[in-house]
Amino acid sequence: MAKGRAGRGPSRMDKRREAEAAEARDKDDDREEAEEEAEEEESDADEGDDEEGGKKKKPAKKKPAKKATTAKKPATKRTRTPKEVRRRAVWVVFDNSNKPVGTFQFNQKEEAEAALAKKIEEKKGTFFLNLIKEEMKADE
Repeated sequence: MAKGRAGRGPSRMDKRREAEAAEARDKDDDREEAEEEAEEEESDADEGDDEEGGKKKKPAKKKPAKKATTAKKPATKRTRTPKEVRRRAVWVVFDNSNKPVGTFQFNQKEEAEAALAKKIEEKKGTFFLNLIKEEMKADE
């Protein structure tokens, strides 16, 4: 089976081309109708009186109903995406209530594990080590 758009229907660009072609046809139709009306008015003015003394009137042509055009939405303002904030990884020792007890640089994992073991021995409770990415400050 071939790759690509097989079985997916018309692409966005195909639909756009169709819409533009339809708009062009509508404009041409409107222009032709205006020309025909102008010719009819000229021919009515050129014709003389009937036997009865009245002017001959042609039956008015019915105009095809125009499609309702959708109002274009005003362009929305583009907002700049903020720059991505630099982050650094740190080891943090937490207690049972998720309060940080100690923070260590990423390359100091052994010290963080030692601090975790010390806390577990000192107090009865649950402590755990977690890797956190925190924002870097400008002065660092």
